[in-house]
Amino acid sequence: MRTIKLLLLLFGMTITAQSSWQSAPNIISNPNGQRFDDVFFLNSNLGWAANGYYAAVYKTTDGGLTWTEQLNEDDLSDSYYFRNIEFLNEDIGFIGTLNGTIFKTVDGGTNWAAIENISPNPNAICGLNTVGTSTVYGCGAYFSPAHIIKSTDSGDTWTFIDMSSYADALVEISFIDEHIGFVSGKDSNGAIILKTTDGGLTWTELYNSNIPGEYVWKIQTLDNNSNFVFGAIQSVSPFNGKLIKSIDGGTNWLEYEVAETDIQAVGFLTETHGWLGGHTTGFYETLDGGDTWINLETGNNLNRIFVIDETTAFAAGTTVYKYTNESLSVSDLESETITKHINISIIKNPTKDYIELTIDYKSDDNILIELYDINGKFIKQLKRDVILQPIIKDYKFNISELASGTYFINLHNNSGRSSIKIVKS
Repeated sequence: MRTIKLLLLLFGMTITAQSSWQSAPNIISNPNGQRFDDVFFLNSNLGWAANGYYAAVYKTTDGGLTWTEQLNEDDLSDSYYFRNIEFLNEDIGFIGTLNGTIFKTVDGGTNWAAIENISPNPNAICGLNTVGTSTVYGCGAYFSPAHIIKSTDSGDTWTFIDMSSYADALVEISFIDEHIGFVSGKDSNGAIILKTTDGGLTWTELYNSNIPGEYVWKIQTLDNNSNFVFGAIQSVSPFNGKLIKSIDGGTNWLEYEVAETDIQAVGFLTETHGWLGGHTTGFYETLDGGDTWINLETGNNLNRIFVIDETTAFAAGTTVYKYTNESLSVSDLESETITKHINISIIKNPTKDYIELTIDYKSDDNILIELYDINGKFIKQLKRDVILQPIIKDYKFNISELASGTYFINLHNNSGRSSIKIVKS
């Protein structure tokens, strides 16, 4: 009998499936290098996904096996980019956009209405976070100015908080409870994380990368140990992105470099096991808290990793991904080729006195055009532009004062960042 039990145990061990990232079935995979910008779950079964450029919302009630489209761009009177989605409970949820509009649902996503009673109205919401039974925080924008909005009555009324004295841009907000929380983005010196203990009235800077142009794009605190705080740093060429980690609630920070520049998503199951990803990459996995990284060569264009528990997680990218030991009955993931987020043409390169660009915008957009030297040192912002409709625009920037050499033009729009190397003769 003992031998039979041992054989059964060994047999069970050999057939136990190893957890892996898989594409969720029955949901679209984005064309043209676009992506799902966010995914949010109330529990292991009930969740929603927000498709960014195509302004669509999908809902699942069975842990991502099947999805129902609840909203798409054809249902909306204007063009929107959906950056994030967050729910307080099964009925009340919010969509943050990059177009100056926030949507709310009170019936689980069946119907959505624009929120019109925030004053002043934020120009964009890049991060949303619900906490407790009725508190909602939002922040923005990656293209500035920096601001936070807050509601303590389930989104019926809102307070606007000007954050320009703390940051130039904010992209992510995460609260442990109604009063203690973090917000991340950048200031003139580099990527930042700020902390509040009084519900957003005052903030203290915990971290600064001191590399201008970098963002702390996403942040995460472990559910079972809030002393562990993780951040994903999106850098600029020629620098690589990084994981930053605190094990004491944000007092001290460790940095771990990853072999990619455009890192955005971060998600950890435990203190040591987690992933990073970004616009030009799939999942990078660490099993030792960030000391070493493995490129899994799966997934693509990641913006959010949402951890359910120590065995299950979801991610938003070119499609929706699930980390599970169950088979989702879809084909194996492969790294897809990313197309450019916008079509950019350089008129003359090398050039002498002017940089001339032509950009083909496929829809309304926001863009930052910045100049860096060959070592990644920020020189200046060339243009901050708001695009209200599909258009082809020409730009011309005087660089006659610069020394001859190699530079980077960094273009940051709603769909991502692109770097172009130019030579000044």
